[in-house]
Amino acid sequence: MTVHFGYSILYVPDVVATVSFYETAFGLKRKFIHESNLYAEMETGSTILAFAGEAMADLNGLAIRANRKADLAAGFEIALVCSAPLEAYDKAVSAGAAPVKPPESKPWGQVVAYVRDLNGCLVELCSAMPE
Repeated sequence: MTVHFGYSILYVPDVVATVSFYETAFGLKRKFIHESNLYAEMETGSTILAFAGEAMADLNGLAIRANRKADLAAGFEIALVCSAPLEAYDKAVSAGAAPVKPPESKPWGQVVAYVRDLNGCLVELCSAMPE
């Protein structure tokens, strides 16, 4: 048996609005949106970032805590590796992301910033790890 990490699914109130936000704020491209508008995937490289409507959790028999801007961020983050974290941070905030922490150099050599998306999900914008 082999196992690999294939994708993350975030449950959101509006899949189409979330996809549009990620296109504008972070420059990601949509892979597809299902005709039901309850599921979508973004092009992100070898690991897929997906969004599912909160109704999908119910359909799958799952109880979830909804992500909301007014609530404390959930205990996860999406990390997007950027060639220019400061530029990515400014673009995201200009597109409506809520600023959390501006870019700062970390002792391990990475530049890291944080924003929250339109649903309140924490998004890390960072440089690649130095080799």
